[in-house]
Amino acid sequence: MSTYGYTKQVNYPFPEAVEKLRASLADQGFGILTEIDVKATMKKKLDKDVDDYLILGACNPQLAAQAIEAEKEIGLLMPCNAIVYAKDMQVFVSAMLPSVAMGFVNNPALEGIAGQAENKLKAAIDNT
Repeated sequence: MSTYGYTKQVNYPFPEAVEKLRASLADQGFGILTEIDVKATMKKKLDKDVDDYLILGACNPQLAAQAIEAEKEIGLLMPCNAIVYAKDMQVFVSAMLPSVAMGFVNNPALEGIAGQAENKLKAAIDNT
């Protein structure tokens, strides 16, 4: 897959994967701040048919507060995105790796925060 995301194939339909990912993120302390239905957007804006694809902008308030305190402009890399998508008749769930996203920011205080967020996001994917 990618070097900037953590991905798992799931064995249930797209709508069920979405609901399971939402629940898993909530179990790890993440709320959903944004939701982008890429399939619907591509159809509406470009009249293009694409596979199911949903982006969830997830935020763990405690970790977000710590990150903003450590680095004011870190909001440019937030929220943490998680996705559910269909490809070749299979369904996948994936989350960004905060260690990669925040890795180029030269602030050692973010390393621990990114590590905590990453562990929680990986657990959410694993439990989806």
